[in-house]
Amino acid sequence: MTKTANTPDKDALKRVGANVRKRLEADPKAYKVKTDKAEIFAIGGFLTGAECQRLCMMIDLVAQPSELFNVDYSTGFRTSYSGNLDPRDPFVTGISRRIDDLLGIKAECGEAIQGQRYMPGQQFKPHNDWFYTDQDYWKAERKRGGQRSWTAMAFLNPVEKGGATHFTEVGVKIDPKPGVLLVWNNALPDGTPNENTMHAGTPVEAGTKYVITKWYRTRRWG
Repeated sequence: MTKTANTPDKDALKRVGANVRKRLEADPKAYKVKTDKAEIFAIGGFLTGAECQRLCMMIDLVAQPSELFNVDYSTGFRTSYSGNLDPRDPFVTGISRRIDDLLGIKAECGEAIQGQRYMPGQQFKPHNDWFYTDQDYWKAERKRGGQRSWTAMAFLNPVEKGGATHFTEVGVKIDPKPGVLLVWNNALPDGTPNENTMHAGTPVEAGTKYVITKWYRTRRWG
């Protein structure tokens, strides 16, 4: 994949970024990771233990080999199992709305919550969540809601060993802690994609890792 050659949705990304930034910086529950390379926040206790447990069981029911644009599962780039949770399920809807409310982003801009499960040896190598607009898949994604603005990811269980989320350019590793929600801006304040949001799900060495992720677009998703 090559660096994006242009910046569609730049104005929208700038606007959404400013709104969410203001909201999170005013939230006493949101801890801002100390770096000037990216906007990353952590909210402890966002999910209860019972909610985490229930989400883990739901992920087990939908988990299939994870997909990635233009990269086959067999390459080893992303070796987790994942699946979208049913957005019509009242429990899932409730979790989704709480994330929407935290960020202050319209629900219609959010993708379906995806659950991910990592077994020993499984990982997701360094990647960005924003779309490379010089790639063929962008033509479809532009029509499906445009560029991704913010990412929200919650840890659901303690992992025996490994499985940290590593922001490789920032130099920060965040170990899984049940109930913690990580959120980050995939763009810079000026609305251009932020190369420094490159991150990896490091290999699980022992145990199992469960997370949920929700991505937000600049327009109505789907």
